[in-house]
Amino acid sequence: MQWILLALVVSMIVGLMRGGKLRNLTEMRVKLWWLLPLGFLVLAASSLVPDDNPELAVGLVLGSYVPLLLFVWLNRNLTGIWIAGIGILMNFTVIAANGGMPVLLEAARIAGESGDLVLDAKHVLLDNATRIPFLADIIPLPGAVLSLGDVFLAIGVAVFLEDQTRQPLTLFAHRVTGLPGSAADR
Repeated sequence: MQWILLALVVSMIVGLMRGGKLRNLTEMRVKLWWLLPLGFLVLAASSLVPDDNPELAVGLVLGSYVPLLLFVWLNRNLTGIWIAGIGILMNFTVIAANGGMPVLLEAARIAGESGDLVLDAKHVLLDNATRIPFLADIIPLPGAVLSLGDVFLAIGVAVFLEDQTRQPLTLFAHRVTGLPGSAADR
């Protein structure tokens, strides 16, 4: 997860370098924002499932994507959100097709896994029977193996945050922009 935090920090730094302000993030307006923590809570719950019950773990993972995809759909007009949505949909698709996220053993070893790859209830080993293997966890980074969907998700969230830091502050409710004193000019 350090890779997504790095993407978030870099996006905010780029936004600041392009004239944005962190306080602009306090004025973000997204529809049904609570769908995000709901999805992440369901995803976190899947980590508590014992490894001997992969059906429940994968079911929770797939269920966690439903509120996330709904959030993306409702906010698709915001810059970067649709890119994140493509990443979420990629991960959902490969997990649903394989009964878990396929992981390439060689990528896990390059990423720093010692010995055999430890597969939990939500992950399966990528092999010849894997469906849509190019969407699996195949990209090694130090301490993590990413999927193409993870990359799209990180890029989408980073683009969204960078854009939000550069949004002008509003003077009135409901994001109606205006210039100070503009009402007096009428």
